[in-house]
Parts: sequence; structure tokens; C-alpha cells
Amino acid sequence: MIVSDKMQKTRVIAVTRLKKHPKYLKYYKVTAKFKAHDEKNEYRAGDKVVIEETRPLSKDKRWTIIGLSEKRKESE
Repeated sequence: MIVSDKMQKTRVIAVTRLKKHPKYLKYYKVTAKFKAHDEKNEYRAGDKVVIEETRPLSKDKRWTIIGLSEKRKESE
């Protein structure tokens, strides 16, 4: 899911997954943030997208957005 769209041609993507604690065997959420390239500035915060690894485009940017999986829900 896109959490920030404030930069030009760059989006910050948050990927959340469940991880199992080794001792207590409970699952907890772990979130990783990735900077992804968006050439046409077409995706906005709240959109769920598919990202793909690519060559380094800048210091932090190593991913590119290849498609939209779910559009953000409009507030009523």
C-alpha cells in the first residue's frame, strides 16, 4: 500500500507481513517501507500496488511500480 506520494516520480510503499515469535509462537506484524519509481505520477496514497525489483535508480530507490491491484477507497 502506498503511504506517501509527496515526492516527484517516487512513492513510498509499506509492506506488512506476519512474523512468528521464536519463543512465544505468537504472530506479530512487521512493516517494511520501500521507495518505488512511478514515472507518470499516476498512483496516489492509499492505492495497493504491485512492485518489482530493478537496478538502483537513486540512493534508496531500487523498486518500480508495475501495476495497480486495488484502488483507494474514496471517503464519503
